[in-house]
Amino acid sequence: MIAIWTALALAALFLLTLVFNALRAGLRRPRPGSGQPPVPENIRDGYAHGLGRMIACATVSHRGAYDDAEFAKLRDTVRALFPRFHARAEYRVFGEDCWVYRIPGTDGSRAVMLMSHHDVAEAGDAGAWDHPPFSGEVADGAVWGRGAVDTKGPLYAEFQAVEELLAEGWTPPCDFYLASSHNEEIAGDGIPLAVKYFQEKGVTFDFILDEGGAVIAPPMPGISQKCAMIAVHEKGRCSLGCRAEESASHGGLAGRSDTPVMRMAKFMTEMSARPPFRRRLYPEVRAMFTQLCPYMCFPLRLVFANLWCFSPLLLKLMPRLNPQASAMVGTLCAFNSVEGSAKAHACSAEAFLRCVREEDLKADLAAFEAAAGRYGVTVERGGEYEYHAPADLSSPALAYVKECAAAVFPQCACAPFLLPAGTDARHFSALCRSVLRFAPIDLTPDQFASVHGRNENLDVKALADAVVFYKYLLAHLM
Repeated sequence: MIAIWTALALAALFLLTLVFNALRAGLRRPRPGSGQPPVPENIRDGYAHGLGRMIACATVSHRGAYDDAEFAKLRDTVRALFPRFHARAEYRVFGEDCWVYRIPGTDGSRAVMLMSHHDVAEAGDAGAWDHPPFSGEVADGAVWGRGAVDTKGPLYAEFQAVEELLAEGWTPPCDFYLASSHNEEIAGDGIPLAVKYFQEKGVTFDFILDEGGAVIAPPMPGISQKCAMIAVHEKGRCSLGCRAEESASHGGLAGRSDTPVMRMAKFMTEMSARPPFRRRLYPEVRAMFTQLCPYMCFPLRLVFANLWCFSPLLLKLMPRLNPQASAMVGTLCAFNSVEGSAKAHACSAEAFLRCVREEDLKADLAAFEAAAGRYGVTVERGGEYEYHAPADLSSPALAYVKECAAAVFPQCACAPFLLPAGTDARHFSALCRSVLRFAPIDLTPDQFASVHGRNENLDVKALADAVVFYKYLLAHLM
C-alpha cells in the first residue's frame, strides 16, 4: 500500500511540475510596448514609389553571363534616390557589381554591417503576374515586382534609414558598412571577394544583419500573433557522387534483375524513407521553442515548457510533420540528379546533404556510406562542402536586435531560429560571432510564398516599418 501511495504522490508531483512550468512560462511573456509613431501616408507613398524605381531595374543574375546594363541603371537610381548617403559614404566594388559602403564612426576599432542583395531571380512567365514583374507598380496598398521582398525592399529601407539619419546629423558610434551583392541568387563571388578584402584589412564586426528571417505568420500552431523570426544559423552543405555498376559487389542483393538502376533506386528510397542520420534538439531550436513558448496556447505550452521531458517525443514526431520541421533536428539528404540505363550498365546520382553541425555530418556521412554499401553503391566525396559556425545565442548583439524588433513590432513574438536556406551572410562567420539574418518586413503567407514565385509584392506599410526598424537600430547603437 505504501508503494502505491508513493507512486501516486510521485505521479502527482510530476504532473504538478509540468503544469507549474507551463504556467511560469506564460508569465514570462513580455508586456508589449507602445511601438513607434506611424509614418505619415505621404511619406509611405514616397517610399513605395522609390522602391518601385529600384524594382524597375531588371537586375536578374545569370550564371556565367553578366550584363551590366540593368545593374548600371540601378546604380544611377540609388544615387539619385539617396544623395546624402552617397555623398557621405566611401564606396568599393567587388567583382562586377558587389557594393560595399562605409561611413566612418567615432570609434574606428568597431564595425557593424547591414546586408542585402540587389540581384533578383528570374520572373518566369510575365503574363502570369497580376502586375508586370519589373514595373514596380504601386497598387492595392503594395509595391509589386521581382525583388520587392527578396531583397530590394529591405535594401531600399536600409538606404532610406541612413539617408534620413544623415539629414538629422547622425554620426555612427562605430564604423558602419552597408553591403549588397549582385550575384547572391546564383551563389556568386561578390560577397566572398568582399570577405577576402576584410580579412586582409583585419576588419571584424560586432554584428552583421542580412536577410533570412522576417515578420511572418506563426511558424507553429498554437500561437495567435505574428512572429519576428531572427535566423542565427544556416545549415551547412555537402555534395556527394554516388555510383552503382554492374560489377559492383552488393551482397545478398546479387541477381540479374538487380540492375545498377534498381539498386540506386532502392538506396535513394531508403534515404528518403529511413534516413540514418543523427537527430537532436540543437541549441538554436531549443531557444526558438523556449522563446515562443510564452505565446503558445496552454496544451502546447505544457509540452514546450518541459523540453527536459518531451524532447525524445519531439525528436520522433518532428521529422514526420513536414520537411521544415525535419530540417531543424538534423541532416537532410536530397538527390539532385540521377542518370543511368541498362545499356550503360551503370547508374550515377548526386546527393546533397544539409547539416546543422559539422561534427554530426562526419557521423552522418559514415552512415550514408554504410547504407550505400548495402546496395553496392559507391560514394565519392570531394564535391561542394561548406560549413559556417552559428551565431552566439548569448551575444549582446542578438539581444539588441530582438530589443529593436520588439520596439518596432510590439505585438509580435520574437525568437531565433535555424535557417534551412542559404544567404551571403554565412561567408562572414569567421569575422563576426553575431551573424544574424532578419529582414524587418511584415509578410503575409502569400507574400512569403511569392519569393522566387509570381506576384512578388510588399505592403507599403511594411516597407515603412522596415525603414523605421533600421533607423531605430542605427540610432540606438552604442
